[in-house]
Amino acid sequence: MAWTYLFVAAALEIVWATGLKYTAGFTRLWPSIGVGSAMAGSMFLLALAARTLPIGTAYAVWTGIGAAGTAVLGIILFHESASALRLVCVALILTGVVGLKLLGK
Repeated sequence: MAWTYLFVAAALEIVWATGLKYTAGFTRLWPSIGVGSAMAGSMFLLALAARTLPIGTAYAVWTGIGAAGTAVLGIILFHESASALRLVCVALILTGVVGLKLLGK
């Protein structure tokens, strides 16, 4: 169950990190409430996962999925650069996440 908590926490991290763009510096109420809620949910689920999983593994997987997912959504939603080198870097992050998952408890 800890891995499920962790993956949902990482998905919420992608939501809040991407959502920051829509808050306009926390000047827009509803996007700001959504981002704050996703942050709280993400942290709560990360904490639940960390009860069982090693914290180094849990945190690295959480941030890795969040970083890679946010980068991909930046490309899709905000037309950020999709250069080959950038995509290779995202793939490297995901490779590390998979490695930690396979080696994790």
